[in-house]
Amino acid sequence: MNKGLLGFFTIFIALFVGAFYYSNTIQSPIISSLNYIKSTFNDSLEAIKNKIQTHTFQAEHIESLNTKLQKYENNHLVMQQLASEINDLFEENHSTLKTDPKVELVRTISYEKFGDFNRIWLDIKDYNSSKIYGLTYKELVAGIVIDYKGKPLGLLNKDIKSSYSVEIGKEKAPGIAHGNNSQNLVVNFIPAWFEVNEGDEVTTSGLDNIFFKGLKVGKVISVSSAQGYQNAVIEPYYKTKSPNYFHMIRRIK
Repeated sequence: MNKGLLGFFTIFIALFVGAFYYSNTIQSPIISSLNYIKSTFNDSLEAIKNKIQTHTFQAEHIESLNTKLQKYENNHLVMQQLASEINDLFEENHSTLKTDPKVELVRTISYEKFGDFNRIWLDIKDYNSSKIYGLTYKELVAGIVIDYKGKPLGLLNKDIKSSYSVEIGKEKAPGIAHGNNSQNLVVNFIPAWFEVNEGDEVTTSGLDNIFFKGLKVGKVISVSSAQGYQNAVIEPYYKTKSPNYFHMIRRIK
């Protein structure tokens, strides 16, 4: 290449670079195109990253649920085996006793009345309106199910008509728990000769054919006496206001 042609190309490149650097007319469309490409690339990269994170989270969540399901299935099988052995033991000893508990998941439909968070309509298949059923939430006593207007109505712990048999403390002091439409529950008709103290745990007695024995209700926060009995105010463990599902005890034995 001769010196004249080389000089021409050098001057042309210098002029082009100078024009590109100083001229908005040339810069603007090129920079806009580059920015669009970078923006599109970053958006795509972010979308892929979010997809990966979502997939990873879902995979971890599914794995966690599968682990819990296996654990529950294992516990269920163990309980079935224990119930079977107990029933066999009863038969061996010519006993008429039999254990065959039944619990099922039920769904919340809506509150029975606007502003009353203690009464909820429930979706229950094969509902027997002649019985009262126990409601639990995450292994805590939540309330009972009664028939109301021909439909299953859940009365949560704080409702004044929600009542069931309980035991208190190490001495297993018997009593009847019910709501009082406030933050706490009340246990009445506790015999005076039982020692009941603040902090004692309250559990179901299983003697009312509603709940299994030993389900957790709450703790005693105060004790008083009246008409030969003791009364205790209970802080309930179950405090959720808007659950979507409960477990209902259809049969305790």
